[in-house]
Amino acid sequence: MEKFVYYTKLFDCYKNLLNENERDTFSYYYEENLSMQEIADNRSVSKSAIGATIKNVEMKLTSYERLLHLEAKQEQLRALLETITDEKLKAQIEKIMK
Repeated sequence: MEKFVYYTKLFDCYKNLLNENERDTFSYYYEENLSMQEIADNRSVSKSAIGATIKNVEMKLTSYERLLHLEAKQEQLRALLETITDEKLKAQIEKIMK
């Protein structure tokens, strides 16, 4: 899986475990597609500080997934949903996944 997609999915699962600075920096970089320099300029910090924060968040997200497997379970549920024909059951599972 492409790095960008992988970390974006993990961020969706675990963003509430990060502090505000980590969430914002990661979101600017991965979701809003700002460069590290743009983020650094907007926050009045160095580009290396932004790079360190992004790397730290990537390591945290990877660690959380290694321990909790939430994204892997979500992926399994998405695959299972494609095989279910009972619309009521499908709707209930989709509701739980959100």
